[in-house]
Amino acid sequence: MDPEIAIFQHVRNEPSGYLETIFREQGIPFDYIRLYDTNEVPRTLSATHLVFMGGPMSVNDEEDYPWLVQEKELIRRSEKTGQSVLGICLGAQLIASARGAPVYPFVHETGWHPLDRAAGATGIVSLFPEQFHVFQLHGETFALPIRSRLLATGINVRNQAFSCRNALGLQFHLEMTESIIREWSKDLTKHQQSVIARDTPRYLAESNRLCRMVAEDFIGAGVNRRTSR
Repeated sequence: MDPEIAIFQHVRNEPSGYLETIFREQGIPFDYIRLYDTNEVPRTLSATHLVFMGGPMSVNDEEDYPWLVQEKELIRRSEKTGQSVLGICLGAQLIASARGAPVYPFVHETGWHPLDRAAGATGIVSLFPEQFHVFQLHGETFALPIRSRLLATGINVRNQAFSCRNALGLQFHLEMTESIIREWSKDLTKHQQSVIARDTPRYLAESNRLCRMVAEDFIGAGVNRRTSR
């Protein structure tokens, strides 16, 4: 079965970035579900792959954003439907919450930070360098769901990447592009802006490389899973 991707976008300035570039290069059809406009998850989706992007809200803000409940239900159903799931930042927290793990306020991380590949990491993250730098912009973290595997760890925020059955959750942003970094930097302090401007030329190309690894593995995993059903 040919892949088809649904990208759940929670706010206007958090698109799929470099992921979209890769999907276009691969000729993979994708549609954005712009929840900031629709305020609801479509009742029917033909997508074989589900991508959940970031956003400033908490996964616990279900009264303010009822579509969070619908997204979590979609993630829970995805294992039975054979859909492959990728969550970025808020998206990773949605996966954790959908699988019964708490998500709660914690250390704020902004800009480029080093992470370590976890001991015993599996899947595509097992091919990451032992240490790598990623872009962060979050103030909450999550516990690991039951039957999940920790894939990457940070110094201040331990749980940075995990797999859980058909889903991969990344607390960090691999989708970054120069234009997204400029947009997100507008509201930061002058010091944060200067540090990010210094670090971006050092780390963005490698981040793009890792993003491509994840995207290509994600596309193949979902197709293989559905074909084997």
